[in-house]
Amino acid sequence: MVYIYIIKSGVDGSYYVGITKDINRRLDNHNRGEVKSTKQKRPFTIIYKEEFEDYFFARKREKQIKSWKGGNAFKKLLAGAAGSSNGRTRDSESRYLGSNPSPAALISCSYKHE
Repeated sequence: MVYIYIIKSGVDGSYYVGITKDINRRLDNHNRGEVKSTKQKRPFTIIYKEEFEDYFFARKREKQIKSWKGGNAFKKLLAGAAGSSNGRTRDSESRYLGSNPSPAALISCSYKHE
């Protein structure tokens, strides 16, 4: 399995989007300061993850989420992770964020998020 994850800094509330095969080990790496880009913003907590069977589709999804960073689609993704569906089901938000989803959002792939 391959995971896409979003972690949140306990210092400044910033987010980091990443990809890994071992999500617990990767979170430990972030929290021990072993990841250069997140070293100064420790500690982190995982706030969102998706599971993929294929690295190719996981990488496409990671790029898509990173392209949203700070935008409305990214905020909707985080709101869905927090349990606020705004009247929509969680499943529909995980695939169709915003009114004009990118072609990458329409790729048929298998993933789960918690």
